[in-house]
Amino acid sequence: MPSTSPPSRRHDIDALRALAFTLLILYHLGMYYVAGWPWHLKSPHAASWLQGPMLFVNIWRMDLVFLVSGVAFGFLSKGSPSTWRLIGQRAWRLLLPLVFGMYVVVSYQAYAEALDKGAIAPGFAAFFRHYLAGGPWPKGAFAGSDFGVTWAHLWYLPYLFVYSAALALIRPWMRRPAALFARLRGWKLLALPVLPLLIYGLLLAPRFPATHDLLHDGYLHPLYFTIFLYGYWMGTDAGIWTEFMRLRHVALGLALALVALLFVLRSLPFELPWLLRTLRAFYLWTALAAILGLAHRHLNRPWPWLGWATDSVYPWYMLHQTLIMAGAVLLARWPLGPVLEPALLLAFTVGGCWLLTDGLIRRVRWIRPLFGLKPAARAQQRKPAGPVPVYLGSGE
Repeated sequence: MPSTSPPSRRHDIDALRALAFTLLILYHLGMYYVAGWPWHLKSPHAASWLQGPMLFVNIWRMDLVFLVSGVAFGFLSKGSPSTWRLIGQRAWRLLLPLVFGMYVVVSYQAYAEALDKGAIAPGFAAFFRHYLAGGPWPKGAFAGSDFGVTWAHLWYLPYLFVYSAALALIRPWMRRPAALFARLRGWKLLALPVLPLLIYGLLLAPRFPATHDLLHDGYLHPLYFTIFLYGYWMGTDAGIWTEFMRLRHVALGLALALVALLFVLRSLPFELPWLLRTLRAFYLWTALAAILGLAHRHLNRPWPWLGWATDSVYPWYMLHQTLIMAGAVLLARWPLGPVLEPALLLAFTVGGCWLLTDGLIRRVRWIRPLFGLKPAARAQQRKPAGPVPVYLGSGE
């Protein structure tokens, strides 16, 4: 059994981060193939049956990422008492990769989408020059074309920076709420944190559909910031992590029952939107509680792959969707079918992420910060008992 005292390094948080972003790669691969769900490109082999498993994880996948980021922010903030220094560190680690990613990494995604829509002429070099100049583009040429450039899947970075900066400023007022949250036990831990999420779902979700444009996400912002705050409040408190571990099977059973009922209600010929949103909120939190408890029980150990995965997550996150779209364009030339093509596309994406990260990004000093990695000299000083790494890549 894992120790109930907080370890000097939270291997389960490291592992959860790596696994959450592995799931993100698979999810975005699925977005290319799932029928009826809009995405930048769509495969001729799109399948309706994918909607079920995609919805199963879609409800909590990004919430898990923000929750783990909140936990990591708690570790980081304890070692950085200066609020403005903490915000400056977050700006460097999040906004520099964001700008580089928007103008370089994501540019091919915009090109492939615009070309697929017939909004531009073939030729990436000409497109890239126009992209660097900020357009203008034909209406709806690609997601975000009204702004000239797009951050595509990198929207997580500006959202995370805003939440981190806000929390850094209000940290002095968070001690009492954190103490109250850490004392939740039993049914209270599985039910009370749902209440804000339920209110958001009932009152905000119908009025504010997801946009990922930072300024007009009236539902996702309170949802994600609350989950981020929950992670921060959990922090290193040994008691609440022991409770998540104790409740893991109960939480898992509740989550599976709730999502099964959710699927049944969605299949009915009539709609009960308030009930669906209620079930969604409770499924979201019980699924997260189950994941946290299972991870604390089974993943809180120094796995041999963990150091490599921790240093690779940030570059893989930045690269994967561009590689998915590049691979999709490449493989579409051949009639590979609905089984071989996805397998080859996954291999292309994983191989490309590995080759670019281990063969180039981690080896070249000036490229490392563009992908959120600390300088190589500091990376070599990593110790097994050091602080938990922050967010996507390695720690401070």
